[in-house]
Amino acid sequence: MATQGVLAKYRLPPLPTIGEIIKLFNLRAEKQLSQNFLLDLKLTDKIVRKAGNLQNAYVCEVGPGPGGITRSILNAGVEELLVVEKDTRFIPGLKMLNEASSGKVQIVHGDILTYRMDRAFPKHLKKPWDDDPPNVHIIGNLPFSVSTPLIIKWLEQLADRTGPFTYGRTQMTLTFQKEVAERLTASTSSKQRSRLSIMAQYLCNVKNCFTIPGRAFVPKPEVDVGVVHFTPFIQPKIEQPFKVVEKVVRSVFQFRRKYCHHGVSILFPEESRLKCTEQMLRLADVDPTLRPTELTMTHFKKLCNVYREMCDQNPNLFAYNFREELRMRKLQGKTTEEGEEDDLQR
Repeated sequence: MATQGVLAKYRLPPLPTIGEIIKLFNLRAEKQLSQNFLLDLKLTDKIVRKAGNLQNAYVCEVGPGPGGITRSILNAGVEELLVVEKDTRFIPGLKMLNEASSGKVQIVHGDILTYRMDRAFPKHLKKPWDDDPPNVHIIGNLPFSVSTPLIIKWLEQLADRTGPFTYGRTQMTLTFQKEVAERLTASTSSKQRSRLSIMAQYLCNVKNCFTIPGRAFVPKPEVDVGVVHFTPFIQPKIEQPFKVVEKVVRSVFQFRRKYCHHGVSILFPEESRLKCTEQMLRLADVDPTLRPTELTMTHFKKLCNVYREMCDQNPNLFAYNFREELRMRKLQGKTTEEGEEDDLQR
């Protein structure tokens, strides 16, 4: 068995290089799909090592493309590899890898944003949440265009223990634009501290493993790429429903350069805004003059707890939407202006 973090000695039989596969099937990276190919197998091996010990593991790879990371995953000695690929052009090359691995690759032509990952692997792999993580992993070189909505979706499923987390505390090793990777792992008072920082870190131990220079990809993106590893906590740092946490955190970071009371205030309708904002900050024991980036996880925990209590006392509060209120006000203003113009014309 391979030691932790070391690729197994299993090796695929001789195959065309990734570059040759790209030429063979005339594969071009589609700019509108944010595709960038990673051809250096030393780097793909390094990504896979960061996932941990994959000997006999079940892995889902997101967007395998021409199959660079796919090869490294197979060489790690996995039991089964499920690849979800939206672009049909890559299917023939992936079928070649399936044949070379004696049928270890299960190919799904589909969109990872809609694919039902709760059905991806055998039920016997499921483990209790408070047990060690299951022998199930998600690995992927994510297209930039889907990386943020996809990780938010997975974080919500993690909170609800649905999707890939029906198997337990499934670990993820994923690539993001360097800036996004820094946001996911940013600490309190960091310039990169953001909504993503809180949403990821209240649910997971998030580690920024290493950075891949943009020149390693074909075509070369304008940014470098960060590899991030997620291990779900047994107990989240904020014990409130995901939607509650997301709404509070999103509102607070709406005005990231201003004092935090500005963001807290938009959780409440205009007629009660000042009173409710003062009440929430006082009960949460949060200094209203702190910047959003200066708030600790404990601050956010208290804010979410108080907001939940206020929503329980006023069932209509959670449905309140600041942006919708602004939109309606603009529409009413426009209607009033049109009415005045009609009166003048008469």
